[in-house]
Amino acid sequence: MGKIFYIMGKSSSGKDTIYRRLLEDRELALRNIVLYTTRPMRQGEQPGREYYFVGEETFKEYEAQGKIIESRTYQTVYGPWIYFTADDGQVQLEQRNYLGIGTLESYLHMKDYYGEEKICPLYIEVEDGERLKRAIRREELQPEPKYAEMCRRFLADEEDFSLENLKKAGIERHFENIELESCVKELKTCIQTLQ
Repeated sequence: MGKIFYIMGKSSSGKDTIYRRLLEDRELALRNIVLYTTRPMRQGEQPGREYYFVGEETFKEYEAQGKIIESRTYQTVYGPWIYFTADDGQVQLEQRNYLGIGTLESYLHMKDYYGEEKICPLYIEVEDGERLKRAIRREELQPEPKYAEMCRRFLADEEDFSLENLKKAGIERHFENIELESCVKELKTCIQTLQ
């Protein structure tokens, strides 16, 4: 029986890079779970790789069909952006292990949907000052930087990923992403132990 290894962390903690590195590791043989979003695609992203970029009508269709596992709407400075996970046939736990990525809230919904024994949380942590520097560098690379949205996300993460919320969710182990290679190696070892 397979498991879903679920990466979480505050914005600019390196979770997207870590996610890609773990997916590329043939020894782990993890299959990705692609989430959906109504937000605009960032430069360098590809549909079906980071997310399925869809309109709000797609979300409503899945919702009407009862296929939404979890969803969250962020009131951004550009209007509401919806992120969601749908039971769209991607996950077949009887056949393989998966790697997911999301928020603490989405992790809790996935745990409720698939069962606690099937979901393994992987919480990535980076010191706040370093995260802010990384966020600014990433935003500077965008054709139209969205600094106000970057700041909103940074502040929201403080509340969403508070130590109290992590503890309530049963997430006690944190993986520090000070040096990428060491963090990826530590995560790989953890995943291999739990597979």
